[in-house]
Amino acid sequence: MLPAAVAALGTPGWQNPLDLPAASSYVVFLIDGLGWNLLRDHPDEAPYLNALAAKASPITSGVPSTTATSLTSLGTGLPPGAHGVVGFTSRIPGTNRLIDALRWDADIDPREWQVHDTVFGRAAAAGVTTTTVSKRAFEGSGLSVASQRGATFVGADTIGERISGAVLASSAPNSLTYVYEGELDATGHRRGCTSWAWRHQLAMVDLFALRLREALPSETVLVVTADHGMVDIEVEDRIDVDEEPELLDGVSLFGGEARFRHLYCDGGAVDEVVQRWRERLGDLAWVVTRDEAIAEGWFGSVDTEVRPRFGDAMVACAQDIAIVSTERFPREAELVGLHGSLTDDEMLVPLLVDAC
Repeated sequence: MLPAAVAALGTPGWQNPLDLPAASSYVVFLIDGLGWNLLRDHPDEAPYLNALAAKASPITSGVPSTTATSLTSLGTGLPPGAHGVVGFTSRIPGTNRLIDALRWDADIDPREWQVHDTVFGRAAAAGVTTTTVSKRAFEGSGLSVASQRGATFVGADTIGERISGAVLASSAPNSLTYVYEGELDATGHRRGCTSWAWRHQLAMVDLFALRLREALPSETVLVVTADHGMVDIEVEDRIDVDEEPELLDGVSLFGGEARFRHLYCDGGAVDEVVQRWRERLGDLAWVVTRDEAIAEGWFGSVDTEVRPRFGDAMVACAQDIAIVSTERFPREAELVGLHGSLTDDEMLVPLLVDAC
């Protein structure tokens, strides 16, 4: 998406496969957790965004359908197999430790974990003014550096600050501005995406998007998108590996997230682990080896150094279930709304274009 916007600015050498309209400036507004199906199911709460959606078609996130992976794909223009941010948690190769890609690890340099230039950096080198407008707490974070380095960071904690920051940044000709909003996702995780709280937050986000469009210069194109959707999982539909410890026989490290698990196996145990999980879950989940997932193209082309970050086996939930560990990840086990897997509710996201 971002390379297409850079091309639409008239930057030589860039491609525009999304056929975005030509403009002197672009603002890309990402609403964390706003899946296409969720948006289309709530026309009353989001009249502005649904009016744009009526003239649009969805696009898909990468695999897994989770924030850290999707934001890095957006920021680099690369699939997960290339940029290497392969999930919420994944193994640090050569160790028996997990990296938390949202909070990061102080001893891991995000420039070494994600070695590729970002779209922001490459566009800036080509003469485009690139800016990120997001919460102040995210400035310099590992994920921000991995996915957005090369852009000028504008700290903006409130909606008013973000609109003001985006308007100022986009007033520069030949500019690309990225605006991030995360409260809808946070509300869905805590209260569920079928809750009244989530619906009220969606109405606030819709108003945010409308006010942003109204405040931007008429020559600026606004693109609204998301990183993933969300599903609510009932307590009785959660499989707790701490209550079924046999599921972890032969598993040395349990990673990923509740809807998409990375299982790092003891030497020679992969086939046994896969068979056990397939017998337990049946058609509730896709249980695959790393080789099978890569061969099926789940992650795009996979770089050699990225390959060991994926689980030896992976469990992607196909139905409304979650794989949790109340001992290892107690906070995650309490979340209501979840995402990460390959279902339409999680993978389909909007691509909405308002060119005034």
